[in-house]
Amino acid sequence: MTDSQEFAVHKLAFGEYVKSFDCGDDDLNDFIISEAPLYRKSLLAVTYVMVRMSDPLKVVAFCSLANDRISVADFEQKTDFNRFRRKQDIPQPKRIKSYPAVKVCRLAVDDSVKGLHLGTKMLDFIKGYFVSDNKTGCRFITVDAYLDAIPFYLKNGFKPLNEDDANSEYTRLLFFDLYSLM
Repeated sequence: MTDSQEFAVHKLAFGEYVKSFDCGDDDLNDFIISEAPLYRKSLLAVTYVMVRMSDPLKVVAFCSLANDRISVADFEQKTDFNRFRRKQDIPQPKRIKSYPAVKVCRLAVDDSVKGLHLGTKMLDFIKGYFVSDNKTGCRFITVDAYLDAIPFYLKNGFKPLNEDDANSEYTRLLFFDLYSLM
């Protein structure tokens, strides 16, 4: 595994563009090259890029984040939501109908660095970023994981939010409880 000091993560700045990226998925490639600056400008999502310190102009991984929540509407029945919040040991559960989260909208690693666990490093960055000096009161990380990415997220501590989407053809809603890192 590569030393983590070899890589750095920074927020994609206004006016900063990624010129090339290839993770093998045209939609993700197009997002980082064409759409990420538009999402930032429109205040819809913020993208963080990982670069190799020896080549700071070459993006090797990225993640795009937006605000989210876990709410009673995410569950088929209110009793499922109540079970969820009891498991998370959240204070005063009767007063809160939703809990703040950050959504991983997109996450990708360039094919040139596959196998270096940079996807895990990006998730570790997100976890650390929201636990240290919790910016806005954020308890969870959520992701609508593509089916083939689910094992990656499970390996990184994510869990299915509910069983309602267990048979989905495309994605599954997963969550990570940041409180578990405290």
